[in-house]
Amino acid sequence: QCPGIETLCVDLADWEAVEAALGAAGPFELLVNNAAVAELQPFLEVTRSALQRSLDVNFGAVLHVSQIVARQMIAQGVPGAIVNVSSQASKRALRDHAVYCSTKSALDMLSKVMAMELGPHKIRVNTVNPTVVMTDMGRINWSDPQKSAAMINRIPLGKFAEVDDVVNSILFLLSDRSAMTTGSSLMVDGGFLVS
Repeated sequence: QCPGIETLCVDLADWEAVEAALGAAGPFELLVNNAAVAELQPFLEVTRSALQRSLDVNFGAVLHVSQIVARQMIAQGVPGAIVNVSSQASKRALRDHAVYCSTKSALDMLSKVMAMELGPHKIRVNTVNPTVVMTDMGRINWSDPQKSAAMINRIPLGKFAEVDDVVNSILFLLSDRSAMTTGSSLMVDGGFLVS
């Protein structure tokens, strides 16, 4: 329980509903975009519906929600921070992840453009890029011991991330302790990308 935090449930693909919900909320100083889907399909079997859903949630929703919140921050004249939850998959190709890797790569570049354009308004934008995180989605997609062993063997720290590993990185990027950090990607991957 966190006093002062109100939960809004809205279909992120429904732009009008999102605008109505966020327009009635606020004011905002901080934003974490963490919604994502991972519909795993081999490249030759990617369906239009999987592509569209992934684009809508992993990229389009971040763009839209960030526009609404950033406009409010600018109108209030207050500094702010936005953290977009990306993935190590934005930096490294993974089998059956053609759409997921691509949408997360797009998210990384969107975040850099946002950092450049929102910086003059004192709004910082960064990403955290975790390895597999032991959320419900992570457990579903990585429950096969053969598949997970192959990934864990490529992580020098020898394990997947826990939710707190990602949360603590997000808290750092939202805080004044990262006041000169914008347009950056904080890898929370146990060293996956260096292996």
